[in-house]
Parts: sequence; C-alpha cells; structure tokens
Amino acid sequence: MSGVQILEVAEDADGQRLDRWLRQIFPHVTQGRIEKMCRKGELRIDGARAKANTRVGVGQAIRIPPLPEQAAPEKKRQVISEDDAQMIQDCVIFKDDDVLALNKPPGLPTQGGSKQTRHVDGLAEALKFGLPTKPKLVHRLDKDTSGVLLLARNTKTAAALTRAFQAKTTRKIYWAAVAGVPQPRDGLIEMGLVKQSGHGPNGAGEKMVAIHPRYVSETEGAKHAASEYRVLDAVAQRTAFVALQPITGRTHQLRAHMAAIGHPIVGDGKYGTNAQENLGDGWGAQLGGDVSRKLHLHARMIRFAHPTMGHKVTITAPLSRHMVETWDLFQWDQVAVDADPFEETP
Repeated sequence: MSGVQILEVAEDADGQRLDRWLRQIFPHVTQGRIEKMCRKGELRIDGARAKANTRVGVGQAIRIPPLPEQAAPEKKRQVISEDDAQMIQDCVIFKDDDVLALNKPPGLPTQGGSKQTRHVDGLAEALKFGLPTKPKLVHRLDKDTSGVLLLARNTKTAAALTRAFQAKTTRKIYWAAVAGVPQPRDGLIEMGLVKQSGHGPNGAGEKMVAIHPRYVSETEGAKHAASEYRVLDAVAQRTAFVALQPITGRTHQLRAHMAAIGHPIVGDGKYGTNAQENLGDGWGAQLGGDVSRKLHLHARMIRFAHPTMGHKVTITAPLSRHMVETWDLFQWDQVAVDADPFEETP
C-alpha cells in the first residue's frame, strides 16, 4: 500500500470530474473503490469531503488515501496500425532525450473520451523511439485545434513540465482567423468562464459561457480567465489574422473569449454558430466561398525552460493544410509577422 498523498490539480485538468482525474493518474484504481473512498470521506478536496462526480479546479489540493500497489489486470493493449504509427511519427517536430513535441493535426483528440478510440495518448506507443515507456502528455489541445503539443519522455521531465505549466512559465502563442476585425486591434479580454451543460445525451454539447468579471465570485463554477489578442492582418472588415495568448488556461478559453467580443474563430460553430452572414459583429463563424469550414485555431509556438539543460526552447509548428489554404487565399504573410507579437521589447 502507498501512503497518504496530497496532489495539486494542474491547469489542464481544470473542470474534470474527480473520479476521472484520479483514474488518469492511477489507472489501476477501480471506479467502485473511488466511490467507496468518497463515501468514507477518505478522498478529499481542500480538506472537504467530495463525491466522485465533483469537478476539480486548478490549484486544489486532493487528499488521496493509501492505495494498493498491485495494479488491476492490464487491459489488452491496443494494436496500432502501421499507417497510424507512421502518421503520428510524421507529426514529430522536436525530439531529444527528455522532450518530444508534435504538430497535432486537427480532428485528432489528445486523449480518449466518449466515443474517442483514436487519440494521441493511445498512439504514443509508436513514439517510444527506443525508450522502454511511451511519452506522457503534460498538457492538452482541443480535438479540432492543431499545433504544438508537448510530451515528456520520462517521469522526471513530466513532473518538471507539469510544474512549469502550473507556474505559467511556459509561453504559448496561437494563430487564428476570426470573423470580422476586432476593434481595437489589440487588447486584453478578461471575462469569467462557466460551464453550461449541453442538451444531448449525458450532457453532450456542453460549452463555456463568458460572464462579466463582476459576476464571477457569485456564479457557481465560474473561473476568472484572461486572453490577449493582436490583429496581424485583415481583409477589409470581413476577417482577420490574429495572434492569441492565453494568460490563464481554461477549457475552450480562446474560443469562448473571441466569440464573446463578437469575433468568433472561423469554423467554430460551437461558439459562433454556422452562419455565414458575418459583417464583423459576431453573427456567425463561417466565411463561405473557398474557405474551409474547419476550425481555424493553431497552437503556433511554445517556449519553455528545458527541464534538464535549463536553456530556453522555442518550438514552432507549421500551419495545418486547411489554414495554409486560407492564408494563401487572403495573402496573409506567415514570415513577416513577429514570432511573438506580445513579447515586450527592451
């Protein structure tokens, strides 16, 4: 048996159910055991009793009672096809002894979930490259968001990178095409976010709703959130090429924030509707014509301190194909813009 453990909830786990959060860390612990620990008050959040379906928040301290070392019988390992193995290996854009980075394609989930059987975590077996264990995810991207995704190649690196994300010492820059042109052309969006349940089976279709900062403290489940944006190029008032920087790391933060100021990310029907009648005031998230209906959000760059060597590492991911086609259509220059438009100059 292990001893009592106190673990802190990381940014990328914000809003997860307690039982799902625990099973990601200790996959051998059964659902029945988790519910029993909750009933007995052994599993606690910030010292308080909790239910298995309680949502955890960033920075909360989770008390975990002694757990058995004996793992449950291992499930049959998923067989990865040669095509999938080649596909995920072709996504690698950076690799050393400690860190591996992918340019995640749009449409590929980071982790498994409801009806999701093909995802980065499951395909990571093909990313060992001679090491005995597969690399571990240290953060996530939405299924339809493309771009830089970091994985740790050993336990020590995973812990160091997780701490870096929690401490917000990593720097992430996203590129997006949005409906209309934000005014002013650069700014800080500070709006709280609260999860709204969906109307489908088991709550399918849930989304984040932006609320005024003054209402965050009085709204159950609401979290403060902040994002920076800067317009890098535009086509009249129809659409704009923007850089985005999440100051906090909430679920769907950039998508919800841009929609909240009337400029949803192109292709984001969840937050901007699928209408095309958009003259720059947030009527819809589609541009029509030859512009792809896929989400136009890309994790362009990440910068972090190397967990072993200490030097700064900057990784940049090329745009996905549908975004390249859009950029070419509007003649937006990928080279002329600043790699980090939010970086303060001396």
